Amino acid sequence: MLAAHIILTTYGFWLPNDPRGSWSDFVGAWELLKYGKATKVSTRASVAHVRHNQQLRREAKTALKYPPVFLDDHVHLAIAPHERMYEQIVSHLRSRATTQLRAEQVHPFASYERDGRVPSFWGEGLWKVYCFDREHVRNAIAYVKRNPPREGKRAQEWSFVQPFE
Repeated sequence: MLAAHIILTTYGFWLPNDPRGSWSDFVGAWELLKYGKATKVSTRASVAHVRHNQQLRREAKTALKYPPVFLDDHVHLAIAPHERMYEQIVSHLRSRATTQLRAEQVHPFASYERDGRVPSFWGEGLWKVYCFDREHVRNAIAYVKRNPPREGKRAQEWSFVQPFE
């Protein structure tokens, strides 16, 4: 394996009963269950652009405990193999991002703070696709780079990113 394409989601971004499918086996909130059971998919390909009932999806999001979180930047990563597991890297990135948002007083759930703690705005788990050849890695990197502008967001350049080749 040469790399992994990792996608992180935020609270309310992709529900377990999204009509396009999800990786979930069950719907954990009774309020959401009335909008349908979990729609588990087995494909590794993105289903984000599959036609679906957008109104039903918007209605389901009204049943969330907290408002859905939308970041200014997408969270897509292409990560080379590392001594740490991808899940550990993602946990660290989420932790640092949360700390920074709290320091800047822009955490999306700051108003829900109780006893010095705020609910996490990160979706559970992560989505990863392993890249086994150079072309797949280049395609993943290209996807990560073009995704924000395609979604109407700013292009991203980070000092810690190293070229693949």
